[in-house]
Amino acid sequence: MSDNVAGDVRLQRQLSFLLEIDRLKQVLRRTLIVDGSRRENDAEHSWHIALYAAILHEHAPDPKPELGRVIRMLLIHDLVEIDAGDTFAYDTIGYQDKAEREEAAATRLFGLLPEDQALEWRALWQEFEEGETAEARYAAALDRLQPMLHNFHTDGHSWKLNGVTLSQAVARLRVLEEACPPLWTFATDMLRQSVERGYLKEE
Repeated sequence: MSDNVAGDVRLQRQLSFLLEIDRLKQVLRRTLIVDGSRRENDAEHSWHIALYAAILHEHAPDPKPELGRVIRMLLIHDLVEIDAGDTFAYDTIGYQDKAEREEAAATRLFGLLPEDQALEWRALWQEFEEGETAEARYAAALDRLQPMLHNFHTDGHSWKLNGVTLSQAVARLRVLEEACPPLWTFATDMLRQSVERGYLKEE
């Protein structure tokens, strides 16, 4: 960094955080990109669902979730996986210590920022995890919708590899029912088609 940047502690911390989160591009998910050529990484996923939030916002129930807050939430919701790794949605063993691993990661990563920003962004991440606000529910709905679409368009790739059943997929996507009812209707129809095509097990 230049001498000017090095002398500005706040800016130095902000840039250190931004450089550190470049590592999110190296965290691979189980989901393939839509053309089936490779696995998606977490940074691509975060960018993609931030766009989902903007494009599909009109379908959210009134009063609409605050879009800027949702987008910021989605851009940072998986940063903890830099340290904690990606836990597959249907991995019951991995979920046993997921919260503990991700809390430690949040403390380290957001702690790189100046204190006021560390508190602000950590709280936003926590809001997503708790899923109690309209913004968090809408964000979570999109976080679950996108991999379902990828699975459908890659012939159920990660579903088949992991023996995922219809009931598991329905439970995972249930947040859509309240957060965005039109998307829930769409998702349940796509899951039905997935069973018919052999992408998902019926039981």
